[in-house]
Amino acid sequence: MSATTATEGGPAAAVRPHGFWYRYRRNTPAVIAAVVLTLIVLASIFAPLIAPHSPTTTDVFNRLSAPTPSNLLGTDMLGRDVLSRLLYAGRVSLFAAVLAVGVAAVLGVPTGLVAGFVGGRVDWVLNRIADVLMTFPTLILAVAVIGVMGPGLTKAMVTLGVVYAPRLFRVVRGATLGVRAETYIEASISIGTRPFTVLRRRVLPNILPPLLVQLSLMLATALLAEAALSLLGLGAQPPTPSWGVELGGAFNQIRSAPDLVWAPGLAIALATLSFNLIGDGLRDSLGREIHRRSR
Repeated sequence: MSATTATEGGPAAAVRPHGFWYRYRRNTPAVIAAVVLTLIVLASIFAPLIAPHSPTTTDVFNRLSAPTPSNLLGTDMLGRDVLSRLLYAGRVSLFAAVLAVGVAAVLGVPTGLVAGFVGGRVDWVLNRIADVLMTFPTLILAVAVIGVMGPGLTKAMVTLGVVYAPRLFRVVRGATLGVRAETYIEASISIGTRPFTVLRRRVLPNILPPLLVQLSLMLATALLAEAALSLLGLGAQPPTPSWGVELGGAFNQIRSAPDLVWAPGLAIALATLSFNLIGDGLRDSLGREIHRRSR
């Protein structure tokens, strides 16, 4: 009877391993970051429904106005509503970051898995290619390539994705090398399991924690890079709103309207910090569960 009680009730239940969501909810900064990022994403997606004005409508008689009930964050140098442009800019900037990281993942993850799992000459060749690309500073290399290809948001983000790919390759390769040396991987190979199956069912689940952290950091970095490139005129082009374009326009008017800087700057800072904190939360929450499931 006592054994049954222990199984159903207290001690035995207390030692049961908690799931991912339980551990993630205990990470308060990660939870707050997820809420903040969700609000930013929803506000950006539904910008056409909640923005009080069109982001491109100008009013030369209402330039650089202070906040009013009609323009909650005021207007910019062309009389456009700052809040409306900020909401629409989020759609462009977040899409740009996802595009850049998506390109990097498509290029970096498969090559990193293959290099770490196969080794030998394949690993050597892929490493040399990554070494060459990583010798150049990321933003400078991106600016040089975009300067040849011409400005444009899509071109800029695809270029950034190619430039980021070697860094993602290194993370995936290093994690794969560690998993490749495990006994259960050798056992799977020795019984004739196909390499693709081993990679998909054994290796990939175990490298998810460092991969997720790196992806979240890259999303944050891509947001900052988009802002820098758009500020330099190499990314999104006016009148298309993006956080980088808005920040660049605000800098041009910083003496006459210094308060214009804080809105796009705060949006970039909040999104960047949220991606970083979410990545840390995922790393701490997923680590043990993924390792347990893969065995």
